[in-house]
Amino acid sequence: MKNKHLLLAFIFICSFTAFAQDTNLFEKKALIVKGDTLPYRMLYPENFDAQKTYPLILFLHGAGERGNDNEKQLTHGSSLFLDQNNRTKFPAIVIMPQCPTDDYWAQVNVDRSNYPIQLDFQFKKGSTTAMDLVLQLLSNFENEDFVDKSKTYVMGLSMGGMGTYELLARQPDRFAAAIAICGAGDPTYATNYAKNIPLWAFHGAHDNVVAPLQTMEMVSALLHEGAFPRLTLYDFANHNSWDPAFAEPDLLPWLFSNSLNKE
Repeated sequence: MKNKHLLLAFIFICSFTAFAQDTNLFEKKALIVKGDTLPYRMLYPENFDAQKTYPLILFLHGAGERGNDNEKQLTHGSSLFLDQNNRTKFPAIVIMPQCPTDDYWAQVNVDRSNYPIQLDFQFKKGSTTAMDLVLQLLSNFENEDFVDKSKTYVMGLSMGGMGTYELLARQPDRFAAAIAICGAGDPTYATNYAKNIPLWAFHGAHDNVVAPLQTMEMVSALLHEGAFPRLTLYDFANHNSWDPAFAEPDLLPWLFSNSLNKE
């Protein structure tokens, strides 16, 4: 039994070390604007060539990964982009910012006294400081010649899914496609982007943190506006529906199949 425990500990340490080595491919950076700081990690494509152009993926993490260590935001999602097969087939620039602990990507009041959590979106109040910094970061990157302006994508999970919906509503002409996992939003503003941006939404039917009905409301609003969103509801999943979502074989092929006409 002792040897078995030692073996398991050795396997865990090796796996953690390999993960840490891989995530080091994400360069540590920070955006500072008027005293506010947005830590972020950035992954370049293999054999990056500044004379070429590449798609840009913005990935927004969930509430549990907030902070300022510039590490935790890699917990979910980084493995998808570090997968060798994905890096070969879908070369792209990936940026993963980290939201401060006391802020949210979306302008929302969150009541955690009961679960699923209660959400009161306040879109008209304007964007949060964290969202303002993300918008500035996107603008900085899109000024680079090596970024394909027709292929800017946003993905987010949980709090990041909420940020995804809000980004689409505030910037309906920026993104070529979006993926929102176990997120939520204000369906009132779906009209801003319904026919502009292809969306794939995911949720777990057993989600007891963000109610699956939140995604249903967003999808219903998009359908009402004449859009054709993709929806995947996992009958077996709780809040961590990002795990099966990241395993979807069509996830990245679908994302990269979309382009924005910038003419």
